[in-house]
Amino acid sequence: PLQRRMKPLASCLGLWLLFQLPALVSGTRVVYKVPEEQPPNTLIGSLASDYGFPDVGHLYKLEVGAPYLRVDGKTGDIYTTETSIDRESLRECQHLPPGQPCFLEFEVSITDLILSGGPRLLEGQIEVLDINDNTPNFASPVLTLSIPENTNIGTLFPIPLAMDRDSGANGVASYELTAGPEAQELFGLQVAEDQDEKQPQLIVMGNLDREQWDSYDLTIKVQDGGNPPRASSALLRITILDMNDNAPKFEKALYEAELSENSPMGHSVLQVKANDSDQGANAEIDYSFHQASDMVRRLLRLDRATGLITVQGPIDREDVSTLKFSVMAKDKGANPKTARTQVVVTIKDMNDNAPSIEIRGIGLVTHQDGMANISEDVPVETAVALVQVSDRDEGENAVVTCVVAGDVPFQLRQASETGSDSKKKYFLQTTTPLDYESVKDYTIEIVAVDSGNPPLSSTNSLKVQVVDVNDNAPVFSQSFTEVAFPENNEPDDLVMEVSASDADSGSNAKLVYSLVTDPASKGSFTIDPDSGEIRVKAVLDREQRERYEFLVVAADKGSPSLKGTASVAINVMDRNDNDPKFMLSGYNFSVMENMPPLSPVGMVTVIDADKGENARIQLSVEQDNGDFVIQNGTGTILSSISFDREQQSTYTFRLKAVDGGDPPRSAYVGVTINVLDENDNAPFITSPSNATYKHILPHTSPGQQVSKVKAEDIDSGVNAELTYSITGGNPFELFQISPHSGDITLEKEILRKHHGLHRLVVRVNDKGKPSRHGTALVHFYVNETLANRTLLDTLVGHSLDTPLDIDIAGDPEYERSKQRSNILFGVIAGIVAVTLVIVLVVLVRYCRQREAKSGYQAGKKETKDLYAPKQASKSGKSKSKVKKSKSPKPPKPTEDEEETGLQKSLKFNLMNDSVSDSPRIHLPLNYPPGSPDLGRHYRSNSPLPSIQLQPQSPSASKKHQVVQDLPATNTFVGTGDNNSTGSEQYSDYSYRTNPQKYTNKQV
Repeated sequence: PLQRRMKPLASCLGLWLLFQLPALVSGTRVVYKVPEEQPPNTLIGSLASDYGFPDVGHLYKLEVGAPYLRVDGKTGDIYTTETSIDRESLRECQHLPPGQPCFLEFEVSITDLILSGGPRLLEGQIEVLDINDNTPNFASPVLTLSIPENTNIGTLFPIPLAMDRDSGANGVASYELTAGPEAQELFGLQVAEDQDEKQPQLIVMGNLDREQWDSYDLTIKVQDGGNPPRASSALLRITILDMNDNAPKFEKALYEAELSENSPMGHSVLQVKANDSDQGANAEIDYSFHQASDMVRRLLRLDRATGLITVQGPIDREDVSTLKFSVMAKDKGANPKTARTQVVVTIKDMNDNAPSIEIRGIGLVTHQDGMANISEDVPVETAVALVQVSDRDEGENAVVTCVVAGDVPFQLRQASETGSDSKKKYFLQTTTPLDYESVKDYTIEIVAVDSGNPPLSSTNSLKVQVVDVNDNAPVFSQSFTEVAFPENNEPDDLVMEVSASDADSGSNAKLVYSLVTDPASKGSFTIDPDSGEIRVKAVLDREQRERYEFLVVAADKGSPSLKGTASVAINVMDRNDNDPKFMLSGYNFSVMENMPPLSPVGMVTVIDADKGENARIQLSVEQDNGDFVIQNGTGTILSSISFDREQQSTYTFRLKAVDGGDPPRSAYVGVTINVLDENDNAPFITSPSNATYKHILPHTSPGQQVSKVKAEDIDSGVNAELTYSITGGNPFELFQISPHSGDITLEKEILRKHHGLHRLVVRVNDKGKPSRHGTALVHFYVNETLANRTLLDTLVGHSLDTPLDIDIAGDPEYERSKQRSNILFGVIAGIVAVTLVIVLVVLVRYCRQREAKSGYQAGKKETKDLYAPKQASKSGKSKSKVKKSKSPKPPKPTEDEEETGLQKSLKFNLMNDSVSDSPRIHLPLNYPPGSPDLGRHYRSNSPLPSIQLQPQSPSASKKHQVVQDLPATNTFVGTGDNNSTGSEQYSDYSYRTNPQKYTNKQV
């Protein structure tokens, strides 16, 4: 009845659970935590809700965990039972080291009731949390300590520990010492941490005198850390002993030894040894156990005189693996002294335990009197029993191998990956289908062998009884059938016919056909339950669904009914009823400029819901000048040109897609190619020109904009974003440029040394990668005026020819020019002084000359030849001989008369010759009688040249006008160069003696 009610769920949930449950179970480790001493029926956890295990159609059964636990068969909820979980009483937790958690192991099998699959084993742990249910107690209600009377103040004496069966925070937490008035100032309590234990120690705080007081009774209280805390007290009796100077001292603070289990009685384990520096009875040592458990005292014997530890009880590692205890050494003096040492004995395993084999039922398979009943129709790998193999030994002695003996269709499969080598669980499961008609029962023998030397083995057996069922299911002639059926069909068209057979007979062989389809194709097909004809109920569209797969089920009418299935696949044939379709309504691609021809610029995707030739698509480019081509195989658009964004930034055309159907169908889509900018253009300077300059007055205030560099970049985006910087020509840091606007501002006050021409090398960078740049030369002329523009143009021209790494700024020679100016001023001063001296000398000589000339006597006969004047006319030069006059000598005129007559007869006309620009001297042609012979006078009475040559201009360096200042009676004027025309052109007198003597003399 349960199976019939669950059948509607089987089609939806059963298959999924069949495949998912083994993974869920095998990969999950269930761990719960619960405090100890919980009341019965306390919920520990729910396997379904906590770990996602199914809560419908499955049976949960507790395999291991009784009597402490029970499991709800439907939900997997785990509860406590009437048997309380006491952490201190659990065998697994009795010998745990301090701080180790206590776990209670459990196992739950999960059986699928719908699909009748094999059970799955789930292993879990419950961590039993300690509660404060035990009171700490001392080993005895009266504790005794013996202390010598000469004990130094501050000496510590250990007090026996109190024991608490609880652990962690619920264990021993604190000690408290209460003393009477007589002992309050003599003793105190100190608690030390010793190997995770709180060790109470009595501290001596005063001088002890046995003659005054030989014993003291104190109360020591111990309290745990639980909430609420538990506490107990004991009487601490202190006996004051006579003096014993030296305490025994062990040779080792820790003794360790290994002891094989099953060692014989009297076997020596180890020997502890202590020494005492005293003599006599004070040096005799008595050994005894200190704070040793009952198990230690039961298994080991300590020789009180020699310290030899021997075996006195059966040593079994499976009961205890480590023995830890303390040994006290005490001398035999009147006031005995003690010492302690720690002893750790590790029990070494021996292969003394054969493997243990436990066979029990699993899931719905129950065992009774060593027999299991199983139906013949169970699937392969169905578990019929759970086999647990364990070995109490450890290491290699506990590694167990388990096999099934004999030739039977059963095998062992490990049930869990979490087991250890010493404890393994296996499913005993079938390996082949069972057939009641062939074999009715099996006897299965299981053998387990450990890996010890020599190995130990054990065996156990199980009898399996096979139960007969209706085990012949219907069988189709073909387990898989595939047909082709065209789309756009008519409803109720026949698709195919299937048939099945059943090896059974009677009602078990009568078949009923049905379809098992997925939800998407439900109602698309029907089958005749008797004939097996499959018909289509809807119009098929291959573009919506190309293939239909479903199961055809043939069920017999047996009890229970058996079913056979076959798979049917219907492939829908295509017809050309769909246009090609581009994936996008329009395509926009972006490419970088300067791409080489035939580079891919984009890819389009076009689909056709049809199939085969109907979906074979040809692409072509329309409305294009041959700039683009498309590859039909890949849909890649190639460019046949090289892009230049500055010439054209966008291309638009249309693509056509045509399928291969009959008749063909087509589609169109627009494509836009956006050419992205590449930094292939450097910034160019629009202003200022390199050959221009800007005049700046020296009183221009800092911070004032003095110029602006303008630049452009025909790129776009970040490639056209420009930054400005001064890279040279600013040694005084007089100027600063805005990196974004190109504004050049004056940063400092202009000083005298800043005057002159400044050339700034301004670099304009774009922000492309790699960056490009342009360079501008900005000239500033710092001066009060622009008087000499020609000189400034020359300086600018010189700047354009000067390398950019050489600074041209202001007056770089300013400091040195001041020094040169000082030198120049000194030279000029020296020249002026020398000139003044020369002028003074000339004046003196001139004055003396005039005095010499003023003493000349006209008419005095000369002994040398006289030169007769020459007479010239406008038509040419004529010469006449001058005859000596024999007439009587005229009377000598006076000096005043001679001067007056000469001045009247001489006329000076300065004329500029049209060719040589030389001055001309015009002399009268006729001299009055009695005129002196000037040549002879000048030759005989002029000791120095009396001609002064004065250049009129630098451009006429060879043309001079010479004027001779003479006394009134003897005046001569002439020129001082070879190209000048002398007085011979205008008079009959010519003076040519020593002409080079006076021509080049000038002041």
